[in-house]
Amino acid sequence: MATVKGAVKETLLGTTREPQLSQQAKATFDAHAVKDEKTDEMYMTEESFVDAIAPKNEDYHKIKREQYAILFQVADRRGSGRINIQDWGTFENLLAKPDAEYEIAFRLFDVNGTGTVKYDDFQKLYNLNKGSDSIPFDWNCEWATLYIGGKKHRHDMTYPQFSQMLRGLQGERIRQAFHLFDKDGDGYIEPEDFQRIILETAKHKLSDHLLDNLHTLCNISTGSKISYANVRAFQNMIREMDLVDLVIRNATTKSEDGKITRTDFLNEAARITRFSLFTPMEADILFHFAGLDEPSGRLSLGDFAKVLDASWQSAYLFGDQAVKVASDTAGKAMFSLQNILHNVLESAHHFALGSIAGAFGAFMVYPIDLVKTRMQNQRSQRVGEMLYKNSIDCVKKVVRNEGFTGLYSGVLPQLVGVAPEKAIKLTVNDLIRTRFSEQGTGKIWWPYEILAGGSAGACQVVFTNPLEIVKIRLQVQGEIAKNVEGVPKRSAMWIVKNLGLLGLYKGASACLARDVPFSAIYFPTYNHLKRDFFGEGQNKKLGILQLLTAGAIAGMPAAYLTTPFDVIKTRLQVEARKGETKYTSLRHCASTVYREEGFKAFFKGGPARILRSSPQFAFTLAGYEVLQSLLPMPGSETEKPIATGTMEPGVGLQEAKAPLPYLRSRNALRIILDLDENFGRPKLPAGKSWLPLPALGSKGGAT
Repeated sequence: MATVKGAVKETLLGTTREPQLSQQAKATFDAHAVKDEKTDEMYMTEESFVDAIAPKNEDYHKIKREQYAILFQVADRRGSGRINIQDWGTFENLLAKPDAEYEIAFRLFDVNGTGTVKYDDFQKLYNLNKGSDSIPFDWNCEWATLYIGGKKHRHDMTYPQFSQMLRGLQGERIRQAFHLFDKDGDGYIEPEDFQRIILETAKHKLSDHLLDNLHTLCNISTGSKISYANVRAFQNMIREMDLVDLVIRNATTKSEDGKITRTDFLNEAARITRFSLFTPMEADILFHFAGLDEPSGRLSLGDFAKVLDASWQSAYLFGDQAVKVASDTAGKAMFSLQNILHNVLESAHHFALGSIAGAFGAFMVYPIDLVKTRMQNQRSQRVGEMLYKNSIDCVKKVVRNEGFTGLYSGVLPQLVGVAPEKAIKLTVNDLIRTRFSEQGTGKIWWPYEILAGGSAGACQVVFTNPLEIVKIRLQVQGEIAKNVEGVPKRSAMWIVKNLGLLGLYKGASACLARDVPFSAIYFPTYNHLKRDFFGEGQNKKLGILQLLTAGAIAGMPAAYLTTPFDVIKTRLQVEARKGETKYTSLRHCASTVYREEGFKAFFKGGPARILRSSPQFAFTLAGYEVLQSLLPMPGSETEKPIATGTMEPGVGLQEAKAPLPYLRSRNALRIILDLDENFGRPKLPAGKSWLPLPALGSKGGAT
């Protein structure tokens, strides 16, 4: 009983849930975890952890897939050699932090979880992972002692200190390596030595095009060797890749042919930067490597991509994948066709749900609509000639003279016509809002909200006008039969045949003038009430009562402010009785009503219109949203395909589309590999097979 009671309460009042492990994160854990037969606990091993954060279908020509295993030590916070759902949730939460990459690196070296990195722990893990033939690095140098202290006064590093040390480490490694190979002390090294330095310190961050042509750096000057200035300029360029990317994008956009020269680059850099100005040598290096295949000096985005995009691979690597590229092209064409079909089906789905919701809303308030129509059609101002004193008097007389069913006169054609009317309104509004909304956040600029609503109102007139004129004539014929003897009761079909196609669109201009501002006011107000007043969001789902309230409140100003156009539309569409003025146009109707009945006449039936339109749209919108949750678009809950192929998801010129855990893990490894390219690679003892990295500080062995 309590469960049913709680379910009803949630449906009516909505639910608010605390942020928790996402369904995608839980699904990832469930897909890779195994069960402990003794405790029934689900857990991940190091191997399954790597499967979870490093999908096998990605390319790992930069950072080897087995190197991701070192992050297992960060996730295994208890040092048990396995991680449970809580450990995985903590790791996922860590990946979601804005500085996740540096914090992951810090936690790797914070072996005891004390919030500081001890020098001994740092050295132990560093020595365990560095390559045997790596270029040596002096941790007792003046630069290092500024962060960790001298030999006699070592100190622990906090997170900010540690991350700042990693930030400058690559530059110091390159400086020390240059001194090592500059045996003559003349400030020059051989191109081969420069190539080895970069391969050991920055291979994981650079494209194959750069790595294959490092030795050509000596060609930017007259000599055959590479100076320290060349090396430092090269390092500055690779360190500022994101800024270089921005400058190039801006400059190529302004160029007529999409190509730029070195001068264009420096001029654009001067426009958008204040302090990070590029030196002439840095610009020379950029254009040297980007222009190896384009000696003209005018380079396009494609030329720069070979330098800026770390995922770029040499063409020969793709020779065995030519067939795959062709099949990918065919696959894209098929995906495009499927996408079109999906959009058509999605529109049909919206249309069907809108039809049901529209019919439901119209039926619920139809008696109010009938009263509103009869009040608006009442032309006389003299008390003795007035049929109805007010809306309540109208209801009483309709029930007394025509019976309770008189309140539903003309309801059938209304239900038949209102289905496509409301459906097209809801569908058009949804489609235009989706088109202009930000992906992910769903935010939309308010003029676009008004445009979406107004467009929806304009589109519905195609169905609204014929529906309205038939409905109105059915609604008023009851009072004609009461006052004039021998008047037959006409059917909807008789009215349609009598009016003809053009007659069905009589008063369409007034209908358009009413429906466009109505929807332009209603839909933005409704959405802002849901979001800003009731707090709808990712963690809060509104209940039916809240949706009804938002819909009803939004309908009040929309209905009342558009009443004058509704009055004009009613007068134009009702067949004039003997002795009454016959209106010829919207302007003629408006001026005649104002002259004969005064300004107040434009707001006749205004309260009834509020009582009708406000709850009708509340029922319609609430019904529409409830139906969307109960009957979602088939396939809408499926996960989007993960980007795969011959290139790992890149940065800069190529937007990354891979799962966030993989991207953040990869970026964290890039920072860790600044220490040494061999970090995370299993060691191969003589005569033995590959072994996994031991977990430092663990309480038990790996399972």
